[in-house]
Parts: sequence; C-alpha cells; structure tokens
Amino acid sequence: MSTQVTDDDVRALATTARPYSLAVLRWARRHQRTAVEKGEAHQRRMVQLRRDGKIAILCPVESDIICGVAILTIPLEEAIAIMDGDPCVQSGIMTVQVLPCQSFAGDALP
Repeated sequence: MSTQVTDDDVRALATTARPYSLAVLRWARRHQRTAVEKGEAHQRRMVQLRRDGKIAILCPVESDIICGVAILTIPLEEAIAIMDGDPCVQSGIMTVQVLPCQSFAGDALP
C-alpha cells in the first residue's frame, strides 16, 4: 500500500510544473466533400509535429463532438499559429481551441 500524499508532496510537485499548450479539436463540418483528403493531411501533419517533438502527447478521440486533444511542448502563441494552420481547421471541418496548461516533465502514458 502506498503512503498518503501530504500537502508538502503537492507543493514539491507543483514547483516542478512546466508550461505546455493544450489543443482541443472539435468537429464542425465533418461531412464536407474534401473531408477525407483534408483528414489524411491533418493526420500526417499531427504525426509529423509529434515526430518533431512539438506534440508530446497525441490523443485521437472517438466522439461525435471532440476529434482529438494534443499536449504541445511549445509556447501558447506558437501552438495557436500551428494549430490554426491545420488543413482541417482551415477548411472548417474542425475547430480548435488552444489553452495554456502546466504539467510535469517525465509524465507519460503507461
């Protein structure tokens, strides 16, 4: 059994928080004539951003509302510019909201 987390534990972890950017992609007009082509371009672009280290965590979402989330390692302004340039966002298939967030270096999915 693990030990109980104390307020000191929480404060110590909080001091290690680093800034990240959280992108939330939502479906808008997903059934456009060019949706398949734009969707494939979007997927290639997101995987490239991950490969380049600009996306730390990439999460496609199986939903009729949200299509995915990504945690980006870059400053908010740069993340907004990159996500606004996404082919699905530019064509109106998806919308994006990019928010500042914090997390802890070394966190990973199991």
